[in-house]
Amino acid sequence: MSTVVAVLNQKGGAGKTTLAVHLARALTLAGKRALLVDSDPQGSARDWHAAGEVELVPVVGLDRPTLDRALASVADGHEFVIVDGAPQAHDLAVAGIRAADVVLVPVQPSPYDVWAAADLVELIRARQEVADGRPRAAFVVWRQSPRTRIAREVREALAGYGLPVLAAAAGQRVVFAESASRGSTALDLEPHGPAAAEMRALAAEVMAFAQARAREAAA
Repeated sequence: MSTVVAVLNQKGGAGKTTLAVHLARALTLAGKRALLVDSDPQGSARDWHAAGEVELVPVVGLDRPTLDRALASVADGHEFVIVDGAPQAHDLAVAGIRAADVVLVPVQPSPYDVWAAADLVELIRARQEVADGRPRAAFVVWRQSPRTRIAREVREALAGYGLPVLAAAAGQRVVFAESASRGSTALDLEPHGPAAAEMRALAAEVMAFAQARAREAAA
């Protein structure tokens, strides 16, 4: 059975597609069968896939409000299905939340991004109330400058929403943008670099987070 991880943020420019692409690739390199589902009508993940010379991760497009039902037709045979959600689309965000076992919310270290997460958290909470706590959800701090006051303050502010903040985070790395234009990832362009290490740590934490959700569901 597949574990569905939806990467959602209704605010544009939050790093959603970059996170989804890198997470799917990191899981693949960890030996997991991963599929990337592009549910954003803008098709950014599909454009990334088309720009690559080799297929690093299989990608399919499912940009419709019936996403939770449509996933059943493509998820078979994959251990992880990573859904790149659509910004500023309430019905698609709701569909992504319904489909997910885990929701990741990338947030950049600024008060505006923290405030913008409120509506999405409300949608997640509403779903958890009627679905026995499913999906599990967590924030991922994206493009942070470690050991700065704003990085600490953002984590503290996000904790106020009552959702965990993953320890793994991504720094402000040029290689993320470079890899996007080439249909690649930091894991492939700079496998021994800091961005690749961050993405491997993220994948490991997401796998542990998903396993905890599976244990909760079985209890």
